[in-house]
Amino acid sequence: MNEVEIIQHPLIEGLSLFFDTLDYRTPHMHQEWELVWVLEGALSVRCGQIHSVVEPGELALFNPGQPHEFHKVEDSCTFLCLQASPRSFPGMDRMLAESAALRPFLSEQELDRVRGTLLSMMQDYLEQPACYELLCMGKACLLLHLLLTRLPCHRMTAAEAAEVDRRNTRLTRLLAFVDENYMHKIRLSDFAEQEGRSMSYLSHFVKETLNQSFQEYVNTVRFNCACKLIAAGDRKMLDVCLESGFSDYRYFSKTFRQRLNMTPEEYSRQTGTPALNAAKVHHSLHSLERFYSREQSLELLRRFAGKAGAI
Repeated sequence: MNEVEIIQHPLIEGLSLFFDTLDYRTPHMHQEWELVWVLEGALSVRCGQIHSVVEPGELALFNPGQPHEFHKVEDSCTFLCLQASPRSFPGMDRMLAESAALRPFLSEQELDRVRGTLLSMMQDYLEQPACYELLCMGKACLLLHLLLTRLPCHRMTAAEAAEVDRRNTRLTRLLAFVDENYMHKIRLSDFAEQEGRSMSYLSHFVKETLNQSFQEYVNTVRFNCACKLIAAGDRKMLDVCLESGFSDYRYFSKTFRQRLNMTPEEYSRQTGTPALNAAKVHHSLHSLERFYSREQSLELLRRFAGKAGAI
């Protein structure tokens, strides 16, 4: 959970904009609003029990502290992301949108305005004209005002906010527990004992927050670890199996066939040539993403702005 935000964007305090090409990012959360505009490839999104697919051209808004999970649908998904801290916008703390999807609540003209504003902000953010910080923050204020006055929203009470914080803190501890122990035999009962809560409560908690069982999540982390080790090369498949926490090679191979429709050996022959090699590839237990330098981002901006007919 500490690696939620892989790339730091310190140009403007409380505001980040970046392009990202993603294969997956396991359940994560952060303390900013996150507005995602999918540009290429569809994005599969899970927020607790809710699953949706954001198609190219569509937008989605995620609340501060809202756990969510991303996966590509087929090809890698490229999107433009705006992250904005509520602390930078007076009066917006505890304000939550009740829908991630924008289309049901904004007109086509308003959606075009959101897309155009994001492109314009990204241009200012990258080119840094005089007082670009004011330009970007001003545009972010207008965007948030539009979104939070069109989407169904509510302001949490202090008690609601405290409960959300307690749940998110427990989720953070759970994810850290898995990170520290996935390579060994790991049981939810051990975490339950650590938390002083019943197995029944925590089984329900995991299913509600991650939309999967505890063991399913552990297996996902192990699978991601195996993919990372294979991509790094120079390891025997049996070593990858054991280092990833799989105690049985048959189950290790079965996992690859179920998830990728290929064996680990077949997967190893396909690695080493990720799309967009010029980008900075981040491959970890929790994500496979490709980030971009300023120059690469400007090139992407020109390409997508041309497609959108903006700027």
